[in-house]
Amino acid sequence: MSTPQALSPAYRRSAIDELSSGRELDVLVVGGGVTGAGCALDAVTRGLTTGLVEQRDFASGTSSRSSKLIHGGLRYLEMLDFELVAEALKERGLLLTRLAPHLVRPVPFLYPLSKAVVERPYVEAGLSLYDSMARAAKHDAGLPWHKHLTRRQALRICPALRATALVGAVQYYDAKVDDARHTMELARTAASYGAHVASRVAAVGFLRQGERVTGIRALDKVSGREFDVPARQVVNATGVWTDDTQAMVGERGQFHVRASKGVHLVVPRDRFHSTTGLILRTEKSVLFVIPWGRHWIIGTTDTDWAFDKAHPAATSADIDYLLGHVNRMLATQLTHADVEGVYAGLRPLLSGESDQTSKLSREHVVAHPTPGLVVVAGGKYTTYRVMARDAIDEAARGLGGGIAESTTETIPLVGAVGYQAMWNRRGALAAQSGLHVERIEKMLMRHGVLTAEILDLVAADRSLGEPLPGGEDYLRAEIVYAASHEGALHLDDILARRTRLSIESFDRAITASRPAAELVAPVLGWDAAAIEEEVEHYRQRVEAERMSQTMPDDASADAARLAAPDAG
Repeated sequence: MSTPQALSPAYRRSAIDELSSGRELDVLVVGGGVTGAGCALDAVTRGLTTGLVEQRDFASGTSSRSSKLIHGGLRYLEMLDFELVAEALKERGLLLTRLAPHLVRPVPFLYPLSKAVVERPYVEAGLSLYDSMARAAKHDAGLPWHKHLTRRQALRICPALRATALVGAVQYYDAKVDDARHTMELARTAASYGAHVASRVAAVGFLRQGERVTGIRALDKVSGREFDVPARQVVNATGVWTDDTQAMVGERGQFHVRASKGVHLVVPRDRFHSTTGLILRTEKSVLFVIPWGRHWIIGTTDTDWAFDKAHPAATSADIDYLLGHVNRMLATQLTHADVEGVYAGLRPLLSGESDQTSKLSREHVVAHPTPGLVVVAGGKYTTYRVMARDAIDEAARGLGGGIAESTTETIPLVGAVGYQAMWNRRGALAAQSGLHVERIEKMLMRHGVLTAEILDLVAADRSLGEPLPGGEDYLRAEIVYAASHEGALHLDDILARRTRLSIESFDRAITASRPAAELVAPVLGWDAAAIEEEVEHYRQRVEAERMSQTMPDDASADAARLAAPDAG
């Protein structure tokens, strides 16, 4: 990779020109979530000609709506799934130190203990194994060993806890990530190595020669043009849409994917005082309280979802469930009025024997159900790179001999190389740019070394160094950059995924929507009518989401959410 490829409108057009040229690709990946983007990067860095198509925006499904955790999965130790935990801990270390240190960072968690004698040895055994596995694999990334705390010590670092709710605690470390930005940067890294990457391109059918899959029929949702994309191997990495995609091939497949809904709440950081995240046990699973800038993320639920996969909706019951469980531990109770944002995502779980989605496997499966088609499904966000490697290994077998092994263990994402050096220079960057050092730090934690490209925009137009009205945590330059370099095509892409304003403000970024639309209009070629359409569409989306969150059950919440049209 010489220089990072800008995912600009011009780049998208050139990628579609290449995909529609009739030249056969070695590998075509369908699905632009974290696994699909990981597959594209794995394939192109093996020297394979590679394409990636996503029917909506990168990470617009599950991969922007996770718990934002990069972790080994403590609860999988209870299930005795040691191999999955060890694998995930290795990936956690790689992401923290090499692959994406600008996007993945350590986070402390406090595990309150409620039983005086019996609980501490049990938790100690689990966390000792957890930390030991990370160190044994030489991928602990320097995270501190867990430590035991008295009740008084626990209340010192988390004064918000109700003193009678715990007898002591244990503190341990894991990591967090901005999932949507990470997925987008995976796709951008793949493009920088030569993959042809295009969002808003849907696979509407598969090309066949006899039994063999030989490519896809694609629809460019921006222009309305259909075209064929021939490929020697097609990888179906569509997550919760796996069964739907397989149905287009006429293959039922060897496994099925079950959608489990996970709902998260976002509340302001000042609603309760703590210097650490929390992990709490519920009757069904675990609940995380995760520090997120000037906010807390509280999640998650784990229930079957049988409705629209593109826009899973949270119900009032989901919100009550999360508030109820976290309030059991807090001295000052949270209410619905404290909730800034709500988001719901769908986990792609492999169908199994269990009736409970929380008991279904998070391990992934790769299959070759018909010649020319590889399917990858299941897994968890943390192990996306392993899933991608296994899927492209399978595709490589279909391509014949002579294909290089995966190299993604050693390939940092765009923005990562030189990150620590630029972080150390943040004071100098602040002085040079005229921006506050805290502003530089926030941008470095979102863009890594690509912050330099944003500062170039500010240098060329000083007005872009001002905060976005209604979204003051972000510079106006970052909004322009989302459209010019990060593949954003709609206002929704910018407010929900390139920034997280849609969940980080009480008005769900309504105030920011018009200023943002006006900033990107020249980049995306929007006239006054297009600006109005985008702003109105975003308003309808927010209104529909708010309405869905007042509904008592999934069916009524789904109907309310679907009242708003899709962004196209």
